[in-house]
Amino acid sequence: MPDVTRSDWADVRERLSRLAAAPGAGAVFGAASHGWELESPLDAEDLADLEAQLRVELPGEYRSFLLQAGRGGAGPAYGLFPVRRPKGRWQWEGDGADLTDLDTLDQPFPHVEAFDPADGLPAPPDKADFESTEEFDAAENAYWEQHEAVVFHPRHSIGLLYLCHLGCAYREALVISGPARGQMWADDTAGDGGFRPLRDADGKPLGFGRWYRGWLEAAEDQVSGGNRRAAVPDPG
Repeated sequence: MPDVTRSDWADVRERLSRLAAAPGAGAVFGAASHGWELESPLDAEDLADLEAQLRVELPGEYRSFLLQAGRGGAGPAYGLFPVRRPKGRWQWEGDGADLTDLDTLDQPFPHVEAFDPADGLPAPPDKADFESTEEFDAAENAYWEQHEAVVFHPRHSIGLLYLCHLGCAYREALVISGPARGQMWADDTAGDGGFRPLRDADGKPLGFGRWYRGWLEAAEDQVSGGNRRAAVPDPG
């Protein structure tokens, strides 16, 4: 089994090519979206320009991936959001990539443990407490507006770089700044689950390298017929 923590990505494109040619590869969740292809890597000048724009150096494993493997494409679920430079400004593109606040990636994501922004909010209104359907509907609409304003406030994702969409608005992100820098986190707010660090079978937080290689190995296992684990389940 390869060292999943390493930052040498020389094998990745060959492994993706083998997967693309393998019977059954299309059954891996998200394969139809990314097609097992990576976009071209960044060169050192592009990476320097990107980091100057962000005012922060990207975590080492992801940084080396951008330089050696590709700027995005084949990856967990529907694929790794690619970083591109339309109109002279770098940005990540994909379903949910706009959740990344490029102007605050250099500010610390303060969390190291799972948290739910909805904790502490009052319970929804009870229809039995209202004299009319109209009053209840107005109270319920006001409640959910306030609930969404709290749960989906951009302050919760400061320092997070969103990298992939799992479906049904579940997404995963890389911590760029703060005490959990370099870790991958899940944003499960679409299902009232809050934010949580991704962990391996031993409970250790996943960095980008083990997260990406874990997906790649699971995809290879699924295609080879081992089926010991699913590459990425569809949460929808």
